[in-house]
Amino acid sequence: MATGFDLENFLEMLAAERGAAENTLAGYRRDLEDFSDFLGRTKLAEANSDHISGYMSDLTRRGFAETSQARRLSALKQFYKFLYSEGSRQDDPTRTLSAPKKRGSLPKVLSMDEVDRLIETARQQTKVSHKSAAAALRAQRMYTLIEVLYATGLRVSELVALPVTAALRDARLIEIKGKGGKERLVPLSHAAQSAMKMYVGLRSAEGAYENSPWLFPSHGGSGHLTRQHFGRDLKDLAIAAGLDASKVSPHVLRHAFASHLLQNGADLRVVQQLLGHADISTTQIYTHVLDERLRELVETAHPLARK
Repeated sequence: MATGFDLENFLEMLAAERGAAENTLAGYRRDLEDFSDFLGRTKLAEANSDHISGYMSDLTRRGFAETSQARRLSALKQFYKFLYSEGSRQDDPTRTLSAPKKRGSLPKVLSMDEVDRLIETARQQTKVSHKSAAAALRAQRMYTLIEVLYATGLRVSELVALPVTAALRDARLIEIKGKGGKERLVPLSHAAQSAMKMYVGLRSAEGAYENSPWLFPSHGGSGHLTRQHFGRDLKDLAIAAGLDASKVSPHVLRHAFASHLLQNGADLRVVQQLLGHADISTTQIYTHVLDERLRELVETAHPLARK
């Protein structure tokens, strides 16, 4: 197998200068030896950009995923950059090549019925008899969190860091400071408003966190509930609702918010604004929902569909 002196030098550099682990070095060796096999009689150190482009096309024909192709190209880029920096080559044949773009994976989405079950389970848990006032408060907090999340589509980091003033104002819109400090207004449903007020009232009645500025305070370092804590509680709620816990997370509920809006006729630009996406291309992962709605519309409303 044509490995070459340059390959061994490259692997030695990775080990000595970057502290690469044995598994990492073995991965680089496999990737570069595979390219060497593709080259045939051409030496590894003498490959040009056409060879590399041909190899990437060959990986596609062999059914390699975009992530695997990107990893192979990364190995090649580092190898030829090393040769160039060492003076073994006068050029870097990978300089103008870019990794294949990942196809946007469709987000996991709960159905409207599944979200209803989740919310109803949380609501019912606020009505049962609890062993302590703290347990009752936790149940109301969970119900409030899930009502607000599904009503607004907030990022989980935005949700857990809501100020208590969001519940004290009698307003249908709340102001959110999102990524990059950008502010946006999001509407609250009547159910979310009611849950927030009930939670704050119960909190006050118990004398808990009286001076906290957060809607969902905790004793942790941040002063408010953590994303991880909410995520764990949401998994428990999913199990109680008879749902697959692996399908349920705060981010999945944010996706459900967006998808269900589009299913019911919302404009993609409106959903972009509500989610706080800076670019419409980020929101376009939901276009599969629009495509399905258009297909159903044609099948039910087009005159020829009835024939």
